[in-house]
Amino acid sequence: MEDNAKQGGLSGLRVMVIDDSKTIRRTAETLLKKEGCEVVTAVDGFEALSKISDLQPHIIFVDIMMPRLDGYQTCALIKNNQMFRSTPVIMLSSKDGLFDKARGRIVGSEQYLTKPFTREELLGAIRRHVELK
Repeated sequence: MEDNAKQGGLSGLRVMVIDDSKTIRRTAETLLKKEGCEVVTAVDGFEALSKISDLQPHIIFVDIMMPRLDGYQTCALIKNNQMFRSTPVIMLSSKDGLFDKARGRIVGSEQYLTKPFTREELLGAIRRHVELK
């Protein structure tokens, strides 16, 4: 099974995971690294914004509820930057509300995953939004 994922072209894919939960960051990082992705994590929007231009991620997963700069604000700032406007942003939340999903769309996110997410949901989001070579 893992060989198929590697053939799926995830190796070399740069992924950013922004979440104030160490558990979520570690889970996502472990799953994605097993698939060959290069992963950078950030605890909040400020840290993410300071790392984003160095990494130039292919896709970004961002938690909604974070201190200082929440996921909506972080997504809006990323999407307002010319360089990252086309980078897919996937919102992560423990809430599955219609309002949250709508608000995520308004700030430019491509998809919304409810935590806890599965390996399939995480990889599915990547395959859906990143053009794999």
